[in-house]
Amino acid sequence: MSEAGIWSLLPPLIAIVLAVVTKEVIFSLACGILSGTIIYAAFNQLGVMGCLATTVDLLSRKLAENASMILFLCLLGAIVTIITKVGGSDAYADWAGKKLKNRTTATAATALFSSFLFIDDYFNCITSGTVMRPVIDRFQVSREKLAYVVDMMAAAVAILVPISSWAASVMSYIPVSDGMTGMQAFLWASPMNLYAVGTIFMVFWICFHKNADYGPMATVERNAAKNIRYEEKEKNPSAVASSQKGSVRDLVLPVGLLIVFSVLFMLYIGGYWEGGKSLIQAFGDTDAASALCLAGFSTLLCCFFIYVPTKKLNLSQFFAGATEGVQSMVSPCMILVMAWGISGVCRDLLLTGDYVALLVQQSGLPVQILPAAIMIVAGCLAFATGTSWRTFGLLIPVVTAICEQVAPELTITALSAVLAGSVFGDQVSPISDVVILSSASSGCEVMRHVTTQLPYALTVAACAVIGYVVAGFTINFTYAVSLAITWGVFFTLLIISLVILPHILPGNNGEMPAEPVEANYV
Repeated sequence: MSEAGIWSLLPPLIAIVLAVVTKEVIFSLACGILSGTIIYAAFNQLGVMGCLATTVDLLSRKLAENASMILFLCLLGAIVTIITKVGGSDAYADWAGKKLKNRTTATAATALFSSFLFIDDYFNCITSGTVMRPVIDRFQVSREKLAYVVDMMAAAVAILVPISSWAASVMSYIPVSDGMTGMQAFLWASPMNLYAVGTIFMVFWICFHKNADYGPMATVERNAAKNIRYEEKEKNPSAVASSQKGSVRDLVLPVGLLIVFSVLFMLYIGGYWEGGKSLIQAFGDTDAASALCLAGFSTLLCCFFIYVPTKKLNLSQFFAGATEGVQSMVSPCMILVMAWGISGVCRDLLLTGDYVALLVQQSGLPVQILPAAIMIVAGCLAFATGTSWRTFGLLIPVVTAICEQVAPELTITALSAVLAGSVFGDQVSPISDVVILSSASSGCEVMRHVTTQLPYALTVAACAVIGYVVAGFTINFTYAVSLAITWGVFFTLLIISLVILPHILPGNNGEMPAEPVEANYV
């Protein structure tokens, strides 16, 4: 352990600034990790070899701890490529193209589809992006817009629904006091989670309102309408050419199996089938990565027996497709490993979260603005570490302890502010695993996703901070009155912003700096 103090903020700052400036995420994360291990070695007098050994040990440990997620991504890449080879993606796009009428319905259908996959954010963003990508391509929607919808809905829905891996995690951090259980506290806090509620509202607003985009997203959407897109180029396009024999069933069946297997294995690992546990408890005790890994392997095995005996693919085509799918996931896996590494530097070596939590505890802020300040701190911490779950774990016990001492009536509002800020920081951080997974499943380069999503997330977050100021000053009213006033101010500000910003930040008529590729919209 190291008492690095303010120096503990330097590694994530280096990684994020370099990622924004250079657009090279792996290089930026590597620099952040190395700077962190140098600081750690300096404070603990380990020398040069100690620094290098710490770096290698950290990355090896993080890779070992998250091996199931890496394996799941490889399995998912194999499944997606096999579905494409058999023609399932094209058939689904053809079917959806007949059912959906335009770009509006395509993006709205994506948001609606994602809202039903609330069990886990990893599963949500990967499945939504993979399934809806051919649909949004058909209607000339940018991959950046797809990544935005998938990323925003995955986290926002998961943090509001009590039956999800996120909710179970949050409940485990909430101390039981005054007869209120973790579930009760979570249910009371959810309506006051202004960022999550506002995010869902904004996603559907953007979907249904014409010319509602602004900033970089307006530019990429304008270019997408001209058949220019900026998604990551396929490493070998000819290798994933689809069959003409495909049907919608060839996509729906594997995806359906993946969903069913994922839920069943989450409950199995969580101990639900052993008896004595509720669904909430089972989801809280499960290991989502291991469950997804088992689900991916089971789905791939089913794909073999679905496609090979029916001669839709022969044996060599099936395994060639699986190999190509695994290769397509090498870059996302590398980025994830490095992201876990920088998170390990901040959490395990330099104690960045503990330092920030201490600053909050010693801040001495007026109680009325405490919820707004908590959201800002939680957002900064989640942004710097790339994780909302660990931000929950760090801040919830500290915040509840502070509220018990200075303002017990603020506990629920402060808790919701922690959740709101954590989700916001996670969604705008280029080192966040959910951001990386959303980019990968949507076929969008990570920094393009972050750049186009950032103005939208900041809009909701800014309105939410003002909303929490209002909540702090109305806390002496009943919960219902305080919530009504807070929502009134928050949604008024948000709607005004969504109406005005497209005129203030209309984007540009040129192309964003990148190498565009001509879209092959069928």
